Amino acid sequence: MAADYDLDDRAQRLLRELVKAYTRDGHPVPSRTLLKLSRLDVSSATVRNIMVRLEQMGLVAQPHTSAGRVPTAAGYRFFIDSLLEVKDPDPEAREALSAELSPSKTTRDLVHTATDLLSNMTRLAGVISVSRPPQIEVRHLEFMKLTDRRVLVILVINSDQVHNRVIQVDREYSELELSEAARLIGQYLIGSDFNQALARLREEIRQHRDDVADILESTLKVMGAVCGESERDELLTAGESNLLQFAELQDIHKLQELFEVFQQKRELLHLLEGCADAEGVQIFIGSESGYDVLQDCSVVSAPYRIGDEVLGVLGVIGPTRIAYDRIIPAVDMTAKILSSALNSSD
Repeated sequence: MAADYDLDDRAQRLLRELVKAYTRDGHPVPSRTLLKLSRLDVSSATVRNIMVRLEQMGLVAQPHTSAGRVPTAAGYRFFIDSLLEVKDPDPEAREALSAELSPSKTTRDLVHTATDLLSNMTRLAGVISVSRPPQIEVRHLEFMKLTDRRVLVILVINSDQVHNRVIQVDREYSELELSEAARLIGQYLIGSDFNQALARLREEIRQHRDDVADILESTLKVMGAVCGESERDELLTAGESNLLQFAELQDIHKLQELFEVFQQKRELLHLLEGCADAEGVQIFIGSESGYDVLQDCSVVSAPYRIGDEVLGVLGVIGPTRIAYDRIIPAVDMTAKILSSALNSSD
């Protein structure tokens, strides 16, 4: 951490300029370039000596003997903790984000939109976790008759999650029979926690050996699948292809492993879950994430809330060479505006 290093003003200034230059260009930075950027009134030899000391501390590295230097993960950490000057969010970006994250949208639409907007705004891969709600409440159930012994089940759970599923039944049902089946299921489930009401409903179906038993059983299977999906934490991603623009991530084997992580989602979800209790923005650089596949990446994340309850965590993933001064406020702003929209819509 930053407190472990004792750097004078000249060393801090040179490290700051090195990080900024490498972030901008992606090339090792020579000492003579650092001297020009820092505008220090010292000799080139002094700059080289300071760079040697920073390298011995593990804050910078020299990829090749004749090349300049690049910041290490420890160097980035010191930069973020001690030297970073975070930029104010762009007012136009804030206004556009607020307009897109309208409280009139459903929770699911807001979360999907936030992921896409964050990825587009940062030109990195956007990720967002959606934690399972404390209970699954069925708000509305409706049947719509289709053709060929098929029935559309319209199910609303919690405040705004609408699910449509088509079920196949053994015979044609009249509108009256469908209405009766919906009424029978509804009297057990509407306004109740699904898991608590499930046992009573199953017992009712076992005893209901009449003409609507078939549709009751089929509907229960659908509802069990839908509510089971809602009970699992979910991870949404966007803009993974943005990572292809960075030369340091284009090793074919590393890229395959990285994209597998996005596809499987388990490790990313676990990482974001660990950020749920954080206050504000949390940053993982390289190995700080605990995952080898993210060794060359940084994760910038922030939780979003409904009231005092954390609903999930959003963030971006990119190489360690990202513009932290711009990315950190973008993630923070998105989390706050999403939280505001969710609380307004709730």
